[in-house]
Amino acid sequence: MKQLSSFSPPAVAWYVWLLVVCGLSVPQSYAQTDALASARGTLASRSTKAVDITVTGRVLDATTNEALVGCNILVKGTQRGTNTDADGRYSIAVPDGNAVLVFGFIGYEKQEIVVGTQTTLDVMLKSEASDLSQVVVIGYGSASKKDMTGAVKSLKSTEFNQGIINSPEQLLQGKVSGVNVTSASGEPGGAQGITIRGPGGVRTGSTPLFVVDGMALDNSSTGGATNPLNFLNPQDIESIDVLKDASATAIYGSRGANGVVLITTRKGKAGVSTINYSSSLGISTLARALDVYSADEYRRQVPAVGGVLEDLGGNTDWQREITRTAYTHNHNLSLGGGADKLTYYGSFGLQKQQGILKNSQMNRYTGRINVSQKFLEDRLSVDVNLNATYTQNERPPIGSMLGGAISANPTYPAYDANGRPFRYASGINPLITLGLEKDVTNINRVLGNISPSFKIIEGLVYKLNFGIDNSSSVRDLQSLPNAEPLQEGRLETIYTWNRNKLIENYVTYTLSQNSHNLTALAGHSYQKIFVQGRSNSINKFPISDIEPIYNPGLGQELTLALNRLGGYAFINELQSFFSRVNYQFKDKYLFTATVRADGSSKFGANNKYGVFPSFSAGWRLSEEAFMKSSPFYDLKLRAGWGQTGNQEIPPKITQALFTSQVSASTSYPLYPTGPYPAGTSYSRLANPNIQWEISTQTDLGLDFGLFNGALSGTLDLFRKVSNGILLEVIPADPVQPAGTFWTNVQDMNIINQGAELELNYRYTATNGLRFDLGGNITFIKNQVTNSPYSVIPSGSASGSGLTSATINGYINNQPIGTFYLKEFTGFDEQGISTFRDVDGDGIITDNDRVPVGSALPTRMFNLNGSVAYKGFDLQANFNGVAGNKLYDNTANANFYKLRLTKGLNTTPEAVEYPNESINNSAPVSSRYLKDGAFFRLNNLSLGYNFNTRALGINRWVSAVRLSATGQNLIVWTKYDGYDPEVNTDRTINGISSYGIDYLSYPKARTVVLGLNVTF
Repeated sequence: MKQLSSFSPPAVAWYVWLLVVCGLSVPQSYAQTDALASARGTLASRSTKAVDITVTGRVLDATTNEALVGCNILVKGTQRGTNTDADGRYSIAVPDGNAVLVFGFIGYEKQEIVVGTQTTLDVMLKSEASDLSQVVVIGYGSASKKDMTGAVKSLKSTEFNQGIINSPEQLLQGKVSGVNVTSASGEPGGAQGITIRGPGGVRTGSTPLFVVDGMALDNSSTGGATNPLNFLNPQDIESIDVLKDASATAIYGSRGANGVVLITTRKGKAGVSTINYSSSLGISTLARALDVYSADEYRRQVPAVGGVLEDLGGNTDWQREITRTAYTHNHNLSLGGGADKLTYYGSFGLQKQQGILKNSQMNRYTGRINVSQKFLEDRLSVDVNLNATYTQNERPPIGSMLGGAISANPTYPAYDANGRPFRYASGINPLITLGLEKDVTNINRVLGNISPSFKIIEGLVYKLNFGIDNSSSVRDLQSLPNAEPLQEGRLETIYTWNRNKLIENYVTYTLSQNSHNLTALAGHSYQKIFVQGRSNSINKFPISDIEPIYNPGLGQELTLALNRLGGYAFINELQSFFSRVNYQFKDKYLFTATVRADGSSKFGANNKYGVFPSFSAGWRLSEEAFMKSSPFYDLKLRAGWGQTGNQEIPPKITQALFTSQVSASTSYPLYPTGPYPAGTSYSRLANPNIQWEISTQTDLGLDFGLFNGALSGTLDLFRKVSNGILLEVIPADPVQPAGTFWTNVQDMNIINQGAELELNYRYTATNGLRFDLGGNITFIKNQVTNSPYSVIPSGSASGSGLTSATINGYINNQPIGTFYLKEFTGFDEQGISTFRDVDGDGIITDNDRVPVGSALPTRMFNLNGSVAYKGFDLQANFNGVAGNKLYDNTANANFYKLRLTKGLNTTPEAVEYPNESINNSAPVSSRYLKDGAFFRLNNLSLGYNFNTRALGINRWVSAVRLSATGQNLIVWTKYDGYDPEVNTDRTINGISSYGIDYLSYPKARTVVLGLNVTF
């Protein structure tokens, strides 16, 4: 061994470090070495000074003496921290009596206490009644709730819906007034419809702008996902803020017409290092089946209507055969922490979800890292957010499988003697279809942004936001070759890429002097979106054990004529200049002004830019002297006006489009062997005058709090008028070479107006019992006015004999989503359907169609409640709508008497009219229009938080929670389809349709068992 004297100074340092960390004793032979002796003396001196003091105690609610579970305690200026257990108890080591403990809990005022000589320290935290100091994200900044002048709703993670959550919209379903979230499909990862204060466009739908950690998403194409927000792990979301009126959304200008949803992901907390693991098992079953005839009922009904019964002796429930008890496994691991200068949050999530239809599943793998670092004495702060997701969706042939199951003869057996799907002469066993068709999509998506901010001088901060959202997908649609029924094998592959780049620069100036508070913001934004798609197909695969999806080379037909390659690509650019000023006087007079100018590459040279202003004001009456003796803890009046824009039209439609023709007789030197260009013809003329669709919104609001904030509420009256409607129309100009062209229909308006009321009551008893009760209701009226077109058709029907029919229409003085149908009046003497002759000409034609109701609800209502006592808590969420209709295209195409006589199954609905002829057809009409109102117990969750101190594990485990959650437990409705919350996409030429149900993926009833452990 080397003598210590031969060690270099770094070697001595490393040796001393080993002594300290590993607890090594110093060899006697080296005990007198000067350097080592000096080091040991230094260590001994330090060890005598570093004697920690252990402080214990409880943290309680100052009003109710209720224990506050999960309260954060931090030694100020250090990384030391802990959380209270289920009894509100804590234990923390501090370096000396000069240490300061910081106690923080959501909804309560923060306290800082000097330890001194105390070893036991009980703390009473005061509640921030009405959560007036709650921070709300408002776009390019944040503000306290009490200072808001716009219509904004903020939800924290503790308020989210529980259970199997695939997309952020489900977290807030039923929680926000004026917001209608529709789970249009029960498919894993299926699309979620979300509308904020009603739809305002003809062809653009109602999807709001989603912004994740400052990164505005592009929903036009996101790698083939059935839902563009599936890439987000709900466990990573800290809060969701919904901006509803123009005074709140105008800062986003052209994309704020349908509202804005701001999603903020979790960040690390200084001084507290935690590891959290959560796991859940979900068990899902078909919530309710369609009431088709059982085998015994079918045997009675077919002869009764004059049909010929083909009975093979089976007793098959075909809906049960194609469905299953589905299991969902969810695992999430996260860790977070940090110090004063650096905080971090990292997570990994895995969700494997089976659908209740066989061969339906979604697997999602997510990873996230969020880091915040401060430099230069806190003048420079850098935030980095990075999310990576891999999603795999496998889909069966949903339409054909469901259509076959609800129509198949229930006396046919499902399987033959060998256990294989039974093959029968008439029709195809839906289980065979299930085995032959497959639709698989694999998506990779990476979303990241870096946001450095620098304090230039006191009150003036510059911020840069640079983000990239990159997604790619491969979708394989496979049909296996089969001998009986005869089917050639086919594989179609679709590749999609989407690159979304955003760079923003803005400065914020804050000034506070005496009674004046001013915040001014000005900035620039540039966003570039590149979308590309390619497709190819291969036919005539041989019957083989290898599926075409795994070996496309087995295909025997690959010709340019029959397997032509497809593709497209486009670039959209958006440049914006924006500013906002917030001014407060004496903390009771509030003013906000916003303006944003957007320029889009989608528009022609004459109208590339649109300017979108807004103004709003607030008056906090509760701060006035004449209100001090009133029972109002908080009372604020709000008023706002503003404009937002809409640019959701196809790219390049303002530019001319032409095609080149070729001729073998044309001589052209660059093409010596032919064919040769013969000329150019226009298929679309340039239209540089198309401009922005504008939505003008007015909002009047009242925020109030009573009983020291125990009862709080909000009342809003709103009116949104969209004009300059972007629409594809047939040209009146005979010179126009295109069959259709895009324009602004200037006088046409779409109006949404209504009222929102939200109430919340919180009560805590002295024995620790606590309950919250809240709800909201929205009254809304939608209307189309001044349209130059009598009807703009939408909503195509499906089914034999129905394919040319339309269901919805945009009609003057009627709501969007109006059902424009022949009015069913009964049957004539021959048992044939009769309809109201509106024009009186004695002939029933399309001219006799009339408005018979709308798919848009006129009332939306939600009820939320929770109760907690000691470690137990119970939460419930109800939601519903009324005033809307649904068109049951499934029944229209499948459930009528004629089909029963042909050996196809139906429901009792098909034979409810005894005098109907078996030869009567079932055209699209009001006969299949049904009441779409419902009230649903959407979410019910029971949980228990264990007392880790009583279990003796609090040293290592700070929290343990078990929970059981039920989703879609009960639905009260008159609708007899799979579920009344449905909207099958039946768009015609981009014109949005509403309220049509056609072979929609059924909803599941789910029970989820969960475990959550925090270390």
